[in-house]
Amino acid sequence: MSEVEFPSTKEELVARHKKEAKDLIATITGLKKQATKKTRKNVMSKCQELQDQLDKKQKEELASFDQDNVNVDDKGAVNDDSITPESLLAQLDLQKVSQEPSSSEVNVTPQQTKGKRNRQKERLEKRKHEIERIKEEARAEAANTIDYRQIEIDSMNQVLALNDLQLHEIRPDGHCLFASIQDQLLIRHQEEKSVQELRELAADYISKHRDDFIPFLFDEKTMELRDMDSYLEELTTTAMWGSDMEILALGKSFDCPISIYIAGAATMTINEDGAEPKLRLGYYKHTYGLGEHYNSLRDIVVDEQEIEDEDAN
Repeated sequence: MSEVEFPSTKEELVARHKKEAKDLIATITGLKKQATKKTRKNVMSKCQELQDQLDKKQKEELASFDQDNVNVDDKGAVNDDSITPESLLAQLDLQKVSQEPSSSEVNVTPQQTKGKRNRQKERLEKRKHEIERIKEEARAEAANTIDYRQIEIDSMNQVLALNDLQLHEIRPDGHCLFASIQDQLLIRHQEEKSVQELRELAADYISKHRDDFIPFLFDEKTMELRDMDSYLEELTTTAMWGSDMEILALGKSFDCPISIYIAGAATMTINEDGAEPKLRLGYYKHTYGLGEHYNSLRDIVVDEQEIEDEDAN
């Protein structure tokens, strides 16, 4: 794993921490969505562990940055304006160390002992070594971090192989759900629809069956129901990500089941009673940088001539 460059300013470090926190929220949300009654306790425990690991790492990085930028005056005293709990502890440790003779001073000659010790230099050197130690621990911890992206890719490849499916990758631009269904309708129903048409079809069905979709509009952040009309306006006029709500609406609109294949989880089928050919989508939580993502899954087409050649052999 390549070494991550340590930010040169605190603003850059804080910005990186915000992005890491946002990415972790997306990961935790995906884990919670896939939890069942049997696995919920373990999933919640894992989510807390991931949060604790990130908090610890970011705290150590902030401490490292603050210590590296402490202002020391000519007398070797720490400037009060830059004191934080972490830097204060570091300074107390440095003062303790500076009072102990180093191994090189034990064997100095009487002439050498007449010179005044440079305690400020000793403290700066000690702090430098401490910062390097923290960075090294952070690098080691990053190297041991679970690679959820690769795990998901490997697991999904196994799922696809077992179901004779192959990945048709969709661009991660906010329209991925509708673009995936667009591709599936074309190859399985021979029906052409634009992404905008699919958004409008989903909005129209939801609007006409409001009572069926109201439970989907509960906002966990505000603990309130979103306004249906404003939601539909956002659905049809922006690149808002699609969800289970839109999958159900489109499944009903085209009278077909829609199966969602998920790495490490059972396949979920929405609108199972649909009469038309089933659409197949792949759901990814960790593989793409923007977060949750849908891809279209096509059938593996085997060349009949290749089968005849294999039989002949």
